[in-house]
Amino acid sequence: MNYIEILQNQVLGMWTGFIAILPNLAIALVVLILTWIVAKFAVRVANKATGKSSMREDLRQLVETVVRLAIWIAGVILALIVAIPGFTPAGLIAGLGIGALAIGFAFQDIFENFLAGVLIMLREKMRIGDLIEVEGVLGKVEKITLRETYVRQLSNELTIMPNSMLFKNAVQILTDDTVRRNEIVVGVSYDADLEEAQRVIEEAMKTVDAIVEDRPVIVYAQEFGGSSIDFLVQWYAQSAARDLRQTKSEAIKAIKKGLDAAGIGIPFPIQTNYFAEPLRIEQVGAEKTAD
Repeated sequence: MNYIEILQNQVLGMWTGFIAILPNLAIALVVLILTWIVAKFAVRVANKATGKSSMREDLRQLVETVVRLAIWIAGVILALIVAIPGFTPAGLIAGLGIGALAIGFAFQDIFENFLAGVLIMLREKMRIGDLIEVEGVLGKVEKITLRETYVRQLSNELTIMPNSMLFKNAVQILTDDTVRRNEIVVGVSYDADLEEAQRVIEEAMKTVDAIVEDRPVIVYAQEFGGSSIDFLVQWYAQSAARDLRQTKSEAIKAIKKGLDAAGIGIPFPIQTNYFAEPLRIEQVGAEKTAD
């Protein structure tokens, strides 16, 4: 048996078949190029249509992604029908059905994050620009895609989080409302007049500009501390207008200034030591002179 001749005939047959389908491949390539053009044009139309509405930014991104994905799926299927004789969408579905279980396990994380991304975009909460905290990550939402969410931390690092993490875990949206409560603990000395100390703290908090005036400032004597009587001070401030750390800093400065002016001390920590046995104290004097 002449194996070389058989191999040559097979290669020749493959080459002849390739030459025969070249026109189909060329048409399929043209179809893909047209698909790219149509998808780009359709996305622009969708952006103009959604831009005139009050739709949220993440929903506009979802519409853009769905439009692009639908056009590309239709274009790729049409290109395959042109390039491969006998190819049908029904055959593609039947072929995928054979390995559906294996594909499902292989792409489980991708499908999970894809579905989580769609659900995150559809719900009303957690919009682009919100300040969130999830799984120890605190930052501003910059972008939401069908696969992942981009969170810019307050220290300016960018964290890319899978959508499933944001969908499965509790997410704190710190800017969901326009105002947010903040608090500090202020200790005054035990010999201070507590009524006077409370009044001074309340008056000092009125000088902080960022505090929301229609929400009351709460000042309560909270507990007997180790070296002071501790007051709990709570207030509401704009959550989006400025950094809440700046508002807290201004509140601390105002309270310190007010207590100093009123002569009310903020004591240092005091520690009392107890010893089971009396301590022996030796007095070191001048060296004894020799007789």
